[in-house]
Amino acid sequence: MNIKENTYGKIILLHLIIGVIVFILPFLSKIISILLFFLFSVVIIKKKNKNNEALIFAAYIMASEVFFRMTNGVPNNEYGKYSVIIFLAIGIYFSGLSKKSFLYWLFILFLIPGIFIGVQALSFDMNIRKAIAFNLSGPFCLAVSAIYAYQRKITLKEMEMLISAMIFPIVSAVIYMFLFTPSDRDVFTGTQSNFETSGGFGPNQVSTILGLGMFLVFVRLVLFTKGLKYQLLNIFLLAFISYRGILTFSRGGVYTGVAMIFLWLISMYGIINLKGKFKINLIVILSVFAGALIFAFSSIQTGGMINKRYAGEDALGREKTSKFSGREQLVETELKMFLDNPITGVGVGVNKQYREELTGIEAASHNELSRMLAEHGMLGVINLLILLLTPLFLYLNNRNNIFLFSFYIFWLLTINHAAMRLAAPAFIYALSLLKVSFDEEPTVHREPIT
Repeated sequence: MNIKENTYGKIILLHLIIGVIVFILPFLSKIISILLFFLFSVVIIKKKNKNNEALIFAAYIMASEVFFRMTNGVPNNEYGKYSVIIFLAIGIYFSGLSKKSFLYWLFILFLIPGIFIGVQALSFDMNIRKAIAFNLSGPFCLAVSAIYAYQRKITLKEMEMLISAMIFPIVSAVIYMFLFTPSDRDVFTGTQSNFETSGGFGPNQVSTILGLGMFLVFVRLVLFTKGLKYQLLNIFLLAFISYRGILTFSRGGVYTGVAMIFLWLISMYGIINLKGKFKINLIVILSVFAGALIFAFSSIQTGGMINKRYAGEDALGREKTSKFSGREQLVETELKMFLDNPITGVGVGVNKQYREELTGIEAASHNELSRMLAEHGMLGVINLLILLLTPLFLYLNNRNNIFLFSFYIFWLLTINHAAMRLAAPAFIYALSLLKVSFDEEPTVHREPIT
């Protein structure tokens, strides 16, 4: 299964129109999200997942999550994770799974004790079900995604389809953000994360999905785009998504997107011929130059505020006391919880309550690594080792997965600044477990445009 360039262009245009229509008629967002869930479910069942429909549709919904949430189009905040879980569970039913994925069944098993501890520790005035679901929906989504993807064979053409499926809804989101943002530059009054330039939704989450979009469009441009018209289309999309990502004033997603591109280029560099290496070198030079221009334009548009944001300064140019928006204090309290309760942890959902009692700070975790330690203790340590080491061991037997390190770094960096608020880190992590096979030798199709 692959996607022709003219079809790709038409679907991009369709999603651009969707972004505009939803901006004009916001109530359509919820209708679209619900219809897509049922439509995709029916197709997966009807096709019996013969062509990895479950993976493709899960990818589309994962990438749609931010768009639907910023437009109030989801039945509940866990729509993205639950949809991914259901699609992939149906896919597993029809097309099976690898017996070697047992590590991720253990991962699920090791989450369970923390639930019982959490139920006993949470105060009566908290919604225990929501507290547990909020903290476990991400890890459970990751486990189901990993079980589905573990060593599942996928060709480069199928990867092209998968990448395109994730690009489409990001286009809708970025167009909606453009229309949502006031044209008045008065919105750039400080260096804090900017909700007005993020479609009214959390800048951290928006930046995360736009950083992923930067990587996806870059790969599509370099590896899968031949025609000049579509090269120009993807260059425009890449520049526009990067620009809007910078304007969120949330740095994590932008840094992550750049890191993904860097690691992918290194992976490509190791398997292509001399001519391909020359093209990669030229692409790197042009990309750095283009990135500098985009950032310079962003600086002009924000009156220099974006420079101060990335330099860790406030609006007056003074160095901020916290370079990470206070997240390091949250991590410190969670590490203290782990040291105080190293065997069992404090229990699922308890870290927020425990932190408030300890410091008076009422804030949910932004770091999945420290949260796992705090809430699950030694079982959390084991689970983190499973997550951290498994993709690296798989790479030793499947060096053809030129996307592995990019997907892996997306997961690792994202859970360090945005936890698992979105389905994205869980699902993208699982893609690092795929067994990629080349139906043809990968080449750098695009002739760089100077």
